[in-house]
Amino acid sequence: MRFPVKDRKAPISRAGRLFLGGVSTLSLAACGLGGFGGLDAASEPSVPSTSRSIPTGPAADYPMVLGEPFTIDGITYTPADTLNYDEVGYATLDDTDAEGISASHRTLPLPSYVEVTSLESGRTVLVRVERRGPMTNSRLLGLSRAAAAQLGAGENTPIRVRRVNPPEDQRAELRADRSVDLRMETPQGLLDVLKRKLPPIGSASLAREDAGSSDVATRGPIETIDPTTEENPSPAPSPAPTPSPAPTPAPTSAPTPAPAPAPSPSPAASGTLAVQAGAYSTRASAQKVVDAIGGYLEPTGSLFRVRVGPFANRGEASAALAKVRAAGYRDALIVDIR
Repeated sequence: MRFPVKDRKAPISRAGRLFLGGVSTLSLAACGLGGFGGLDAASEPSVPSTSRSIPTGPAADYPMVLGEPFTIDGITYTPADTLNYDEVGYATLDDTDAEGISASHRTLPLPSYVEVTSLESGRTVLVRVERRGPMTNSRLLGLSRAAAAQLGAGENTPIRVRRVNPPEDQRAELRADRSVDLRMETPQGLLDVLKRKLPPIGSASLAREDAGSSDVATRGPIETIDPTTEENPSPAPSPAPTPSPAPTPAPTSAPTPAPAPAPSPSPAASGTLAVQAGAYSTRASAQKVVDAIGGYLEPTGSLFRVRVGPFANRGEASAALAKVRAAGYRDALIVDIR
């Protein structure tokens, strides 16, 4: 015998339906705030920004980097912004991952631009210096594979490296890892002269001796003044034994070269100012500048400073500064040596 069972699916009252509907609405709203809304908020910051500023045009070559001095096998190299850099030496091949028509150098600013001439073929190419190196004292410049191929150079090829300031369109080509047209080939006569300047190992500077560079034209006045000022003291004793009229011309000729930097070192104790032409990592490089401007050498730590003077007042120092800068040393400055 079965007893009647009450229907479990009895209709829900209207009030109950309204209550359940309100709960469902609130639940969906809460899901919307905690689910999709949270996803949208979290996804916004993850979108990568494409507005990052990357230097282009001439700005891509600045600022130039020098860096701290470093030592290779007992020789200290001090990076410097040498505008009239011109040396002969030997090439090496950089690592295979070096890109474009580029090179490594131990002291030139990064980046800078140089013309590299093969002393074997006379071919000259424009190269962008982008790295420090070569990390050996026996090589002057490290070439990328592409630069070596354009130059037709290999390991230990004798080369000339001269810093230049090419036009912006050529700079842009090198920055884009493309090459520019070859320079005019070097005449055989000049190649023979440059080969005679080559040392058996390492490099040698041509900044003072190259008759074909524009620096020599500006450096001429200093070089002609220096021998004159050095010769004036030698004739001075010869008129001394002669009668009184002879010494009279000597004082008149002496004041003429007086502003020149060469005679300045003699009154060492009479002045507190000097003109510093530059600081160099090797004595040989510094001595060449001393010979060019008639200055003196001031060793300080691992550097060799080249100075002209001393001078008793700023007027004399300023006149000497103008002459040193005209000789091609545009970074020269007046220093207090007290």
